[in-house]
Amino acid sequence: MEASNSRMQTFGQTEINWDKLDKTKFYVVGAGIFTGVTVALYPVSVVKTRLQVASKDTAERSAFSVIRGILKTDGIPGLYRGFGTVITGAIPARVIFLTALETTKVAAFSMVEPFKFSEPTQAAIANGIAGMTASLFAQAVFVPIDVISQKLMVQGYSGHAKYNGGLDVARKVLKSDGIRGLYRGFGLSVMTYSPSSAVWWASYGSSQRVIWRFLGQGTDLKEVAPSLSTIVAVQAAGGIIAGATASCITTPLDTIKTRLQVMGHEKRPSTRQVVKNLIADDGWKGFYRGLGPRFFSMSAWGTSMILAYEYLKRLCVKDD
Repeated sequence: MEASNSRMQTFGQTEINWDKLDKTKFYVVGAGIFTGVTVALYPVSVVKTRLQVASKDTAERSAFSVIRGILKTDGIPGLYRGFGTVITGAIPARVIFLTALETTKVAAFSMVEPFKFSEPTQAAIANGIAGMTASLFAQAVFVPIDVISQKLMVQGYSGHAKYNGGLDVARKVLKSDGIRGLYRGFGLSVMTYSPSSAVWWASYGSSQRVIWRFLGQGTDLKEVAPSLSTIVAVQAAGGIIAGATASCITTPLDTIKTRLQVMGHEKRPSTRQVVKNLIADDGWKGFYRGLGPRFFSMSAWGTSMILAYEYLKRLCVKDD
């Protein structure tokens, strides 16, 4: 119990618990903040997706050549293909994810407390469980949005079909494959995003505590609370570390999932066939197509999202 009090005292100065938040304000203000972050970083997802689905004969084999090609043919709007679909689905998915994340995190910390692990280990386990659980709940909304948006991202590129917006994609997928078509790659999405979310949140939670210890926080229960700028810097560093770790571990599954989701109705390759084609084209390094943009995306997304998220929590604390 003493260890628990110490943890709460030390990190209570830098973390805000779910029960302290004004939920209505959290969801309404959060929708606006996360929409802004999505607008800023969405083009990175477009570039990553195009790199992952490029055929062996495609000339654009680097992130810069993909960007040049998009700007040449479609201008700036080309970097936002599928954005309307994503932002429509992102808000409910984000609400589900954050609610599940915070409620599960509280329960997970209570569950691991009796094992007397070190604080970084406790944080890694509790945050990892919370991240994986939240991702599992959010996939029900996110996967259909992912399928539609990725088809829009690559339409007309490397032999892929063209569409007249997200509704047209949904209509054609439903006509061809039924509701199952909108959940194409669901198993791989769960296998990709759930471990990715677990690794991301575990890395974020544990790295923060390691950094705080390195800075001397947590060694004295009577110490002065760190400044806001220090808290933000530590949270940003944790986001970068988490994004880098998660991207390196989960990129191969993300590449396979993306290829499965964007293939035309007439091709429908199996997971095994996608793997064989990747190895035939590029060897094992083919599984890491788009690693650069994904690395940047997960680090930038992660850092931006976590800073926005932590800012949002500070903004939405209930008045006593």
